[in-house]
Amino acid sequence: MSILTLLIICPLLTSVLLLLPKSDKGTKSIALIGSIIQIALTGYITFLYQAIRSAGDKSQMLFESNIVWFSTLHINFHTGVDGISLVMMLLTGFVVLAGVLVSWNIKNQVKEFFFFIMLLSTGAFGFFMSLDLFMLFFFLEIAVVPKYMLIGIWGSGKKENNAMKLALMLMAGSAMVFLGIVGIYFASGYFGPHNTWDILELSKIHLPAEIQRVIYVLTFVGFGVFTAMFPFHTWAPDGHSSAPTAASMFLAGISMKLGGYGCLRVATYLMPTAAKELSWIFIILASIAIVYGAFATLMQKDLKYMNAYSSVSHCGFVVLGIAMLTKTAFAGAVMQMVSHGLMTALFFAAIGMIYDRTHTRMSDQLGGMLKQLPFIGTAFIIAGLCSLGLPGFSGFVSEMTIFTGSWEKAGLFYRVATILACASIVITAVYILRAVGKAIWGTVTNKTYLMLTDATWSERAATILLVVGIVIIGVAPFLFIRLIEPDVQYIINRIIL
Repeated sequence: MSILTLLIICPLLTSVLLLLPKSDKGTKSIALIGSIIQIALTGYITFLYQAIRSAGDKSQMLFESNIVWFSTLHINFHTGVDGISLVMMLLTGFVVLAGVLVSWNIKNQVKEFFFFIMLLSTGAFGFFMSLDLFMLFFFLEIAVVPKYMLIGIWGSGKKENNAMKLALMLMAGSAMVFLGIVGIYFASGYFGPHNTWDILELSKIHLPAEIQRVIYVLTFVGFGVFTAMFPFHTWAPDGHSSAPTAASMFLAGISMKLGGYGCLRVATYLMPTAAKELSWIFIILASIAIVYGAFATLMQKDLKYMNAYSSVSHCGFVVLGIAMLTKTAFAGAVMQMVSHGLMTALFFAAIGMIYDRTHTRMSDQLGGMLKQLPFIGTAFIIAGLCSLGLPGFSGFVSEMTIFTGSWEKAGLFYRVATILACASIVITAVYILRAVGKAIWGTVTNKTYLMLTDATWSERAATILLVVGIVIIGVAPFLFIRLIEPDVQYIINRIIL
């Protein structure tokens, strides 16, 4: 059994073991142990990966395992990792552990709640390490279905409607992805040696431009739905507003990154000719998302809606970086996926902690939280500073890398798109500072808030975990770039050819 297979089995086995204990405490303990093992395994894989690369191994993928799953349709359980997939798996480990810790005080249907969290984790890990398109789609679906249950059962507000809206829109995106990968499968039989789902084999086949155009649009838009690409973003604010804290953390921190990863690994990497011809469409959509998301955030008083619309804007940077088709922009897009995953998970965690204590998410009904809840208030401020791009945090280096890579693309059209993206920073600063000023700074206006207690041990542990990730990327981005740079070059080389 390969170590990657073990990483898939770990959350799957944890989800089964969660059903055994008779007490909620036992269930939570198993969920915590399982999530710690997951992040430990991803850390160990990262250590081995760097050791093998340092020893001179230049293979495109490491820890490969290829097992026949369904020979009639040429479907293999083919797994492997490069630097890009590895950092996405690390992100998954961080967010899942933080989500379990933040949910420590949950009391309603505890077994079922953590069961779905572990199932989501299984889907995410499997998706990022899959080198077979069918298996990649299989794990994508595993990472979608539990979200409906988490929001519909443990959510708030119009949870049933919002859960249904999220599920239907993501299923529509999945349908487009499925049509695209089936098209790739059959086209590979005509223009290659045989029908295949294998990403590495497909990367060696050059499909005609007219076929690439259709598949590129299907897969990029399909995965773009997951990353809340304009105008397919409307599920995100409503879904986030009703989701429980851990589900919001997973939804924004990991699920939206499945889309960005798919746009890069499948649509752009496998359809390079179409990417060069049609990427301008997605540059326009990304630019709209960045500016529109920022202005929409400016209008929000509900902190969850604020972070949700902010995520639409920040994920627009991911799409922009991918669509620019430069090495620096690609690296920035990958860094932004990880940075935003950590930052938005921290933001939703802090908002959830405040809501659990005050029973409101409206910024104008809060105030003085830093005085009464110093730890939670500080976590909120750190997430906000990362969002607006303060140097020293991950948001700064990831966005600057995207801006630099976008500016490398010659032409007035690309320069205008880059300037618009840069201008959104000003709007971001306004809504972040306003939210901090209303909800966190000042005096406590509601006398009942004087009785509030600060973060518990589990909430502190989750916060520290996410902050550490944000600071490491912000202070030492060279560690991140060194890990993904060779693999970004692989994608660039295929586009240049």
